Amino acid sequence: MDLPLDTVFGLPVHALVVHSVVVLLPLCAIGAIFMACWPRFSRRFAPLVVLFAFACVGLSLISKESGEALAARVGLPQVHSELGDKMPLIAFAFFVVLLVFWLVDRGIPGNRHRPVWLRFLAVLLIMLAVFATYWVIRVGHTGAEATWLFKISQTN
Repeated sequence: MDLPLDTVFGLPVHALVVHSVVVLLPLCAIGAIFMACWPRFSRRFAPLVVLFAFACVGLSLISKESGEALAARVGLPQVHSELGDKMPLIAFAFFVVLLVFWLVDRGIPGNRHRPVWLRFLAVLLIMLAVFATYWVIRVGHTGAEATWLFKISQTN
């Protein structure tokens, strides 16, 4: 097969790239929660959290596309594929809310409180961070089941 996201050095690209999303997105979610709760954290570390969240969008797209290339080789794990198709959209929504929150929050002087509407956006950001983390875990679990459940059950 000569699909662009099929293999690298003989290994499936999907298995290599997917782990970056599994690690980075929950870390970004933790950073987003800290940003929402502590303005000092937001002012200091927000650019890094936003940058990594942006990377998660690209990495989730690469994971999705490389997963489709892997499915062309080994078969389509239906549930995992359906859940994984939504991951780039969820990562993008998380990134957009995080970016908007940061762009507004960074303009507020350190000696002022956040306006009420920005506090509501912070709550939305926290909810989206938790949901994105839940979704990554759900997608990853179904992928691990599709890969390992039969093999592990044969060893008992």
